[in-house]
Amino acid sequence: MQRKFGEPVENWVAPPRPGPGALEGQWARLERLEPEDHAADLFRANSADDAIWDYLPYGPFAALAGYHRWMREMAGQADPFFYAIRDLESGHLGGVASYLRISPEIGSIELGHINLAPELQRTRAATEALVLMMEWAFAAGYRRFEWKCNALNLGSRRAAQRLGFSYEGTFRQAAIVKGRNRDTAWFAVTDGDWPALAEAFRVWLSPGNFTDAGMQIERLSDLTALVRVSSDPALD
Repeated sequence: MQRKFGEPVENWVAPPRPGPGALEGQWARLERLEPEDHAADLFRANSADDAIWDYLPYGPFAALAGYHRWMREMAGQADPFFYAIRDLESGHLGGVASYLRISPEIGSIELGHINLAPELQRTRAATEALVLMMEWAFAAGYRRFEWKCNALNLGSRRAAQRLGFSYEGTFRQAAIVKGRNRDTAWFAVTDGDWPALAEAFRVWLSPGNFTDAGMQIERLSDLTALVRVSSDPALD
C-alpha cells in the first residue's frame, strides 16, 4: 500500500550548530579559521594557481592584505562556519572548507566554499578533511549532508561522487556569480547512507591502502559506488 505521507520522524531532537575549534584525523587537521594564524600560509599556497578561484564568488586576491580582509569577514560568521585545512605530513595549510546553510531544525547541513591549493589537491589530507566534516555532522545528529556546485565545475562534481554523494538534479539559472549564469548541481548523503560510507572511508584511509610511495591501492570511488543511490549523468 502506497503511503500518503512520508515516514514519521519520531523523537526528533535538533542537533547542535557546528562549534568544534578543531577536527583531527591521521592526515589532516581542520582548524577554526583565524586570520592571524592562517592567512599568510594559505595565501602562499593559493598563489600557485589562480584557477582555484574560478567557481567561487570571490577571489583571486592579488595581495595578502586583501585575502586577510576577506578572511576576517568570514572568520566571524556562524554560517558559513569556516575551517582551515592543515596537511599533517607537511605541517602546512593548503585549503579551506565550511559548513553552510546550517538548518538544525530539519537536520540539514551543507559542505561548501571548498578551496584547495595545488599542494593539497589529490592528497589523503584533502579527502580526510572533508570526511572529518561529514563525520562530525552525522555524529552530531544531522540527517542530510549536502554538496552543491556550479554545474560546469566537473572537478567538484567528480569529487562529490567519489565521496559517495548521490546526484539529485541540476537547478537551472540558480544564481549569477561574477556576472555569469550559474546552474547548480545538487548532491547529498543521508544518515542512512552514512554507516556504509564511513566504513568505505575507514578502509580507504587506512595506511595499508597506500604504497610506500603514497599511491592508493583501492580507489575510493570503487568503495563508495555501491552506496550512492544515483550517479551524476555528466560524469558518464
